[in-house]
Amino acid sequence: MDFDSTEQAVRMPPEKRLNVFALVMYIPGPLGIFLDDLRRKLVPGCNPHAHVSLLPPRPLAVDWRVASEQVRAVFGPWAPFEIELTGIEVFPVTDVIYIEVGEGASELRRMHLAMNTGSLEFRDPFPYHPHITLAQELPPEQVASTNELAGRLWREFPGPRRFTAEHAVFVQNSLGDCWIDLAEHSLGGSPAKS
Repeated sequence: MDFDSTEQAVRMPPEKRLNVFALVMYIPGPLGIFLDDLRRKLVPGCNPHAHVSLLPPRPLAVDWRVASEQVRAVFGPWAPFEIELTGIEVFPVTDVIYIEVGEGASELRRMHLAMNTGSLEFRDPFPYHPHITLAQELPPEQVASTNELAGRLWREFPGPRRFTAEHAVFVQNSLGDCWIDLAEHSLGGSPAKS
């Protein structure tokens, strides 16, 4: 996923927006910066914003604001929680290289289950698996070497490998596979930002 700022979203014409939405938790601070840099090393030319997807990409049959309200309602009683990132893995069918979520994975699964209903309901092609994507759509002959490089660089990271999940951002895809921030929701019932 390549990401763009909220300012760009205001200027993005409707004909360039796609009916594809997701709900993501951005990874803050030095850990997020490291993961963005890591992804750029693994996939030169991408414009990442490290995140854990709560709701992977999906079409909506309603206006995004209606779906965003559903997110706000579900988030209301949820308290912030810790997420720990563990080792580098590869999904077997897709060859996506990712970082596994340890602590916090069961909470993310519960949140996904609670939100994947009503206007946000979608049958994902794969079971929900909390993770941070590092590289995808690689030529098959590059998967092993890219995975090895990702593992080495991840082992060298000296900082903390955990963060507090406090916010999620409702995003929309556009032509060129650029994701636009639409609304931020805080756990614990804080007001949403649009």
